[in-house]
Amino acid sequence: MSQETRTARTLRLRLPGLTGHRAGQHVDVRLTAPDGYTAVRSYSVASALPGDELELTVEELSDGEVSPYLVHGVSVGDQLEVRGPVGGWFVWDPADPSPVQLIAGGSGVVPLMAMIRAHAATAPASPGATAEFRLLYSVRSPEASYYGAELDELATSALLTVTHVYTREAPAGSVVPPRRLDAATLSIAVLPVSANPAFFICGATAFVETVADWLVQAGYPADRIKTERYGGMGSTP
Repeated sequence: MSQETRTARTLRLRLPGLTGHRAGQHVDVRLTAPDGYTAVRSYSVASALPGDELELTVEELSDGEVSPYLVHGVSVGDQLEVRGPVGGWFVWDPADPSPVQLIAGGSGVVPLMAMIRAHAATAPASPGATAEFRLLYSVRSPEASYYGAELDELATSALLTVTHVYTREAPAGSVVPPRRLDAATLSIAVLPVSANPAFFICGATAFVETVADWLVQAGYPADRIKTERYGGMGSTP
């Protein structure tokens, strides 16, 4: 287990009988109270681990029934009721040579991180033959970013191009002030239409729908854009 941010924690689970999972899938976690009340929540898998292990990064919600326990209460050795991994549409296939453009809003980076890690794991076996990967990450502040050190390391290794958009607080010394993602910034940061990239977008509903609309308006084929939403309507980019 590791703390990603003040309110987010990564958990490593062992699921007996699991023989791997696909990058982009999720699991359902069920908690049962002593009085029999149950609550089920879905969490994206963050890892690209083989075998019977996987990692979830959980963001605590102030009014949550499951996330506060997973972030603050669960301990090594505790057992959880888990269903999955499930999902077969919002997944990246390492055999697909298409360039990949990932776009995340806040904690929506979690399933995209599984894709990034799966891509990095294939590179040593096929140097020069793996798909180009880019990540556009819209997040409140550097302190709110997930996987910061790992993303920095991957970016310096040429396995990934990362562009951050900080919406509330920019890094110290940054010449770019905090701002929301807009269509103009998007057009500069993402792969061009001519590259025919595969898009994976994850975040709050309003963020995902707005970004997907901008891409279609810019000429990207709608059938190349896959989206995953979480929570309520949230805010626009």
